[in-house]
Amino acid sequence: MSSETAPSQDHGHDHGPGDPCAGPERDGARLWSVDEHLADILATVRPLEPIELQLLDAQGCVLVEDVTVPVALPPFDNSSMDGYAVRVADVAGATGEFPAVLTVVGDVAAGAGGLPEVGPGQAARIMTGAPLPPGAEAVVPVEWTDGGAGEGAATGMRAASDAPEGAAGEVRVHRAAEAGAHVRRTGSDVRAGELALAAGTVLGPPQLGLLAAIGRGTVRVRPRPRVVVLSTGSELVQPGEELGPGQIHDSNSFALAAAARDAGALAYRVGAVADDAESLRSTIEDQLIRADLLVTTGGVSVGAYDVVKETLAADGQVDFRKLAMQPGKPQGFGAIGAEQIPLLALPGNPVSSYVSFELFVRPAIRALMGLEDLHRPVVRATLKADAPLSSPPGRRQYLRGTYDAESGTVTPVGGAGSHLIAALAHADALLVVPEERTAADPGEELDVVLLG
Repeated sequence: MSSETAPSQDHGHDHGPGDPCAGPERDGARLWSVDEHLADILATVRPLEPIELQLLDAQGCVLVEDVTVPVALPPFDNSSMDGYAVRVADVAGATGEFPAVLTVVGDVAAGAGGLPEVGPGQAARIMTGAPLPPGAEAVVPVEWTDGGAGEGAATGMRAASDAPEGAAGEVRVHRAAEAGAHVRRTGSDVRAGELALAAGTVLGPPQLGLLAAIGRGTVRVRPRPRVVVLSTGSELVQPGEELGPGQIHDSNSFALAAAARDAGALAYRVGAVADDAESLRSTIEDQLIRADLLVTTGGVSVGAYDVVKETLAADGQVDFRKLAMQPGKPQGFGAIGAEQIPLLALPGNPVSSYVSFELFVRPAIRALMGLEDLHRPVVRATLKADAPLSSPPGRRQYLRGTYDAESGTVTPVGGAGSHLIAALAHADALLVVPEERTAADPGEELDVVLLG
């Protein structure tokens, strides 16, 4: 596989082992392993402090308290059908030929109070969700009846509001019903005092619905982290604008902001910053007020205009290091500002920045959220390729691929070049070739990081 020396989104490409610019490696400075760098990040990042939020504002957040049920769901016996509330004995043996004829003593609508009592030989017309009236033991669906004396159609019911209060009449029931038929019993969903949701639950639509159902208007959670993403490079132009000589469109900030959202964060994308130390410093200072995590991309290698490294290393708050990985060898990490906001400085090549995000930034975001499951799933899969894959010695390589769960195979997509964003767009997995290997053969099992 070729070294990562292809043109990048910015000028900060990842130098291969034979690159004469790779000074720190040639000087004997150690390479950090992927695991060491990640451990360093996670040892610094702490979960955000809990806050109380309205339910819809808490979507995607992590619950920090056990929530118990104050009132049973449902809170009363109610009908699961439109029909008639009856006593079991009164409809025993009912058939189409010999229906049970019952006197209708009233209507029961959802939310109704002052319920009619159902005595022997009686029924109450009832709507879905309405409370079961006293004396009734079951509900017969309207389809099992003639729809009520004088009402005609066997499948139609008047709206409760159309019927006079205390409406009388008869209904013919054509089938028997057992006790509890078509009745939702009190507490059949959850009982008072039971655990509704445990601390650590991520609040999605069903969980928010449950909280609302048990009467919770607010909930205590760790907020979604605010992640600011900024690209650097004087050559970067916003999508939709015309390119000049030597210019390229900024893609990294869009990919990484989307990846931050996918990880559960609130993402803020900053327009590309030119290769100027003062501009970079002032932009970062302006963004710190709304950041729980700041991510930069580009300018972290050893080029003459690698302004991120020059600026942040000079401040002494961010450590820049070389990792034993491909793509993504140059990385930076530290904490900046009075609040010591974590900052991760990623390479500028599109594939390098995205792979680095998945390996380092995504776990940091999920740690800020207070989640225990920080990482993408990793599975073992059989390499499906026409030829062996080469890998640089001493470096853990991450190659793009497509994973087939049915066959348990993974197929490489594109080459190893860190500028190959088109191949990345068609991949759903990363193939991992370990540091101690220089090749992977077809039919061999590899670790595969699932991206979607």
